[in-house]
Amino acid sequence: MFSAPPILRAEQIATLPVHLRRQGQTAPWLQVQQRGRQAHSFIEGPAFDEAGRLLFTDIPYGRIFRMQAGGQVELVFEYDGEPNGLKSLAPGRWLIADHKHGILLLDLEQGRVTPHCDRPLLERFKGVNDLYLAADGTLYFTDQGQTGLHDPTGRVYQLSPDGRLQCLLDNVPSPNGVVLEASGEALLVAATRANQVWRLPLLLGGGVSKVGAFINLSGGVGPDGLAIGPDGCFAVCHPGLASVWIFSRHGEPLWRVVSPVGRMTTNCVFGGPDGRTLYITESDTASIVSATLPVHTGP
Repeated sequence: MFSAPPILRAEQIATLPVHLRRQGQTAPWLQVQQRGRQAHSFIEGPAFDEAGRLLFTDIPYGRIFRMQAGGQVELVFEYDGEPNGLKSLAPGRWLIADHKHGILLLDLEQGRVTPHCDRPLLERFKGVNDLYLAADGTLYFTDQGQTGLHDPTGRVYQLSPDGRLQCLLDNVPSPNGVVLEASGEALLVAATRANQVWRLPLLLGGGVSKVGAFINLSGGVGPDGLAIGPDGCFAVCHPGLASVWIFSRHGEPLWRVVSPVGRMTTNCVFGGPDGRTLYITESDTASIVSATLPVHTGP
């Protein structure tokens, strides 16, 4: 085992303005996922557009927000859905992992969403959660629904650029964040209810083999969003301990990033001029917090 890594203190750089908070409201997603509590929002899915602006989602109220360079937040799209993961496909065009509708295509210029992958073999997904778009156009996404240790049937999918859909795994207890390793050799998937990050080696002919637990965590809520960072390191959002862990490509803990507000560090993305700044959605307070990683000189 490893010693506790150094702590990096994040700073709050933006928060959802009062006029965009749904005060005293609830929604179907909150009824199930948050035991019926009222909440002004639940933000997730941070991703950068081609101009370097941060977009993020609001799951229960079907909203997409954009943060300007000065930290101002604006609403850019609203629809009848439950958007979670978000990835830029092309300027003005986004892929959304929508818990209610499946994988959607958002065209901001046209102001509309259309199905991208919603009914494989005419069956609905359990409830997709997050997605990763590889450089070659291959899309990986998780289908979480209400799965867990009681029902380990969550799925991980691969959607090729020509539209072929393949289920890579169908036995994950609550698959959540998903990223491709910097080497391109394996997927990393957050298995939230197992409190683990799984590693899925990709076979050259398609599919996966020798899947294993790569990272073991603790706490009441397991890992959520993942992000690939500089030098092959990766970030693991861990709401159970109100932190984001930074691991080397070998799985060695390098830093623990702690939010200055709230406890729900749900998702993250790397950005900044050198790609070393981590931007995190903190869902309790509807805030964006950030921390810049030191240069790692280890193996």
